[in-house]
Amino acid sequence: MVLQKKICMLGSFAVGKSSLVKRYVDNTFSDNYVTTIGVQIAKKKLTVRETDISLLVWDVYGEDNTQKVLPSYLRGLSGYVIVVDPSRPESFTSAFSLHQLVEETTGPKPFVLALNKSDIREKWRINGELEELQNAAYSTVETSAKSGSSVTELFEELANALVPAPLKIAQ
Repeated sequence: MVLQKKICMLGSFAVGKSSLVKRYVDNTFSDNYVTTIGVQIAKKKLTVRETDISLLVWDVYGEDNTQKVLPSYLRGLSGYVIVVDPSRPESFTSAFSLHQLVEETTGPKPFVLALNKSDIREKWRINGELEELQNAAYSTVETSAKSGSSVTELFEELANALVPAPLKIAQ
């Protein structure tokens, strides 16, 4: 039996959500920026702790000052990825509000914080604003959709949080 889990990619516009999904699912990357309208859904199968799992990855449009993520996109999610671009610290504020939206809509769910664009790490401007999110996250992963660095690990971390560890029976 294959476990099916809905996960959402959330974050500000242009932080690299779609690029991370394309790198993970198709192992491709494009420098051409295309705004996501609504949601795009991708599927990827993997095995976690001897359990087959199918991730239904909902790549939700980027949030900005004029467009907020609709709670209806979050219904039924098992976990989520919050993506930030540390070279644009304003993406931290959006990330925090999206985390709060998920908790208000679905209750607490496991999430992984992706610090994307590690290929331009010298331009990162991380401040204390991220600390609360990092403390709440199941894990924080530095990724680069462009180079492919840690993209698989990002999704595997979330999958690990979604598949319960086998029960140990005392002898």
